[in-house]
Amino acid sequence: MINTVVLEHPRMPSTKRFNDIANTPLWSCLMGGYAAAALDRAGFHTRFMDGAQGGWSFRETEEKILCSAPALLCINAVYFWEHTILFFDFLEDLKKKGFNGHINLFGFFPTLVYGEILEKWSAVDSVAVGEFEHTLVELANRLDKGEAFHGIEGLASRKNGGLIKTPVRSPEKNPDHFAFPWRSSLEGTVTVLASRGCYNHCSFCPVPSFYNQGPLWRGRTPENIALEMSQLVARGVKNFYFADPNFIGPGRRGKKRVLDLLTLIEPLNIRFGMETRPADLDDEILEKLTAAGFNSLLMGIESGSERVLGNLNKQSAARAGAGAIALCRRHGIEPEIGFLMFVPDSSVADLRANMAFLMENNLLDRLERTANLMCHCQIVLAGTSGYAAFEQLNRLEKSGLFGFEGEVTFLDPGVEWMARRVVFACHTVLRSMSDKKSPIYWDMPDMTVSQKVNDYLVDLFFRLLDRVETRGPEENLFDMEKEISQDISGLLKSV
Repeated sequence: MINTVVLEHPRMPSTKRFNDIANTPLWSCLMGGYAAAALDRAGFHTRFMDGAQGGWSFRETEEKILCSAPALLCINAVYFWEHTILFFDFLEDLKKKGFNGHINLFGFFPTLVYGEILEKWSAVDSVAVGEFEHTLVELANRLDKGEAFHGIEGLASRKNGGLIKTPVRSPEKNPDHFAFPWRSSLEGTVTVLASRGCYNHCSFCPVPSFYNQGPLWRGRTPENIALEMSQLVARGVKNFYFADPNFIGPGRRGKKRVLDLLTLIEPLNIRFGMETRPADLDDEILEKLTAAGFNSLLMGIESGSERVLGNLNKQSAARAGAGAIALCRRHGIEPEIGFLMFVPDSSVADLRANMAFLMENNLLDRLERTANLMCHCQIVLAGTSGYAAFEQLNRLEKSGLFGFEGEVTFLDPGVEWMARRVVFACHTVLRSMSDKKSPIYWDMPDMTVSQKVNDYLVDLFFRLLDRVETRGPEENLFDMEKEISQDISGLLKSV
């Protein structure tokens, strides 16, 4: 059997997008492990190299790949903003230095732009489009037997200089069939995937596009999940995070499934977090969750404006989000929320509604949360329904490698004016929070200074909002940024 390597490639933080996590869904962190487990189960000599977790440089990674010389190199290709070109340069360098194995890319990013990748980068031999485990195993089998691989379902490749795209492989109906993912480390919080997909179709999310040939949501059985977690607990793991876009799942069936799972994992004496939609929570679920060790929650509420929620196709109301927040607090859980303060179609009135929602639900009470909630803008990525809609309206300017990012014009100049200034202020604060010498360093902040900076950001937003409502967009951006920088610097020096 041929030798295979599955690689999580190095990533570098973005200067502009350093605080954005929307470049790929959370469960991407397990994709390499699932690929390695699938190939290993099929009998191939498999090595899992995690350059992302290991903090490798591309030079180190190149040396390790050349030394291993696998016949098949499968890479979970993740878009990492302006540095993504370095990944493709790395592939070209591998080929130039004599690597003659088959290079395959899989994951969200290559699935959504496979045509552009194969057209422009000859170092890439194929792309597994969509769910990849079965596709990679079949590819390895063909290569092992010396057979042509161009007809594999779900595999995009080249032949005679042209692109060959077979039908997208339908996702596995029963995700219990997949081998448990390999992990390069069990330190800290360990990620688990209890389901695949999401039953909603938010305009900013690439998950539905990735699974568009099958059911939008597929849950593993409680027994299968509990078995994986039990094995990890036996190896010393005590803290888990479910990477599912929607942990609970749809309707009565989803609720019963998660209640059964909680019954099975309660004896494990663990702590865990998850993500879900507000409408999926109720008293019964939260009682079982907390009894089983639940202590961390992220809910995608996104906006306090009903109009914006409709445009984002959230299929959820702001009042439902407020109700879910109150429900969690009654059960001793302080939820974190996903929130898009600035979206291209929002109005100044929508910004006012957003701030009212955050204030009424006591979500601007601590600096780390305030600086994040007030600055997030909608990111428009290829493959999402939002990207397609804005492109059709001629409002989208493609940017980034392969046009993977979309820059979209704001409909309301006042919103753009607000966004530039508020995002600058919040990013200034967030950068300071990552500086160990700063009085607001996240790990050991001076709470008095942190509260002052927190109050400043909230007050700044309302002052700018009042100004744009009464006088419209004005002032030179540079002058305003200079003033904001001086204000924040003064607060940080007031220790």
